[in-house]
Amino acid sequence: MSDDQVAGELKKMTAFIRQEALEKAKEIQIKADEEFAIEKSKLVRQETSAIDSQYEKKFKQASMSQQITRSTLSNKTRIKVLSARQELLDDLFEQARGRLADIAKDKGKYQEMCKNLILEGLYALNEDKVAVRARKADYDVVKKAIEGAKAEYKQQMKVQEIQVDLDEKNPQPEGSSGGLSIIGGGGKIDINNTFEERLKLLETDALPSIRKTLFGVNKNRKFAD
Repeated sequence: MSDDQVAGELKKMTAFIRQEALEKAKEIQIKADEEFAIEKSKLVRQETSAIDSQYEKKFKQASMSQQITRSTLSNKTRIKVLSARQELLDDLFEQARGRLADIAKDKGKYQEMCKNLILEGLYALNEDKVAVRARKADYDVVKKAIEGAKAEYKQQMKVQEIQVDLDEKNPQPEGSSGGLSIIGGGGKIDINNTFEERLKLLETDALPSIRKTLFGVNKNRKFAD
């Protein structure tokens, strides 16, 4: 084989090897591009998932924080409303307490009231002998009230006699606004029908109806007082 033929063969072999190398390089590039695309897609999915998870976590935290804030504000508002209502009720009863003494100024109405308070005690005790304690300033009115109460009690209960004594040894305090106490059970039972005590009972017993009248029905209360 001549030198020219050898050179030609070498040239052909070189061209073949070069072509093989180019094709191999192209295959490697294509495979690398595919792997890169797969890895890139995987990373994008991971990052997207991480971002979504982080956003969801922050959203939940923000939502919870908003709920806590709303609940706190609602409770504060409710407490303020309840406090304002209680102040109004306290003021209402304080005004009533300040006007208790005025009741005794009308002697006719006061005598009738004392009679009814005595009757209430007589019916509750159902005894033949009781005592009544009142302020010294009310003795004249209470004595008349006792007679009226005795007459009505005997008529209603169909009894011949009932003894109701004014206990002048143990008067009600002069600072009292009025009313009286009925003593029975040999001095062991004291039915306190003074105005102050009746107002205390009103504050307790009539408070639900007063609340309803002033503020309406509370829809949040499951049970009535």
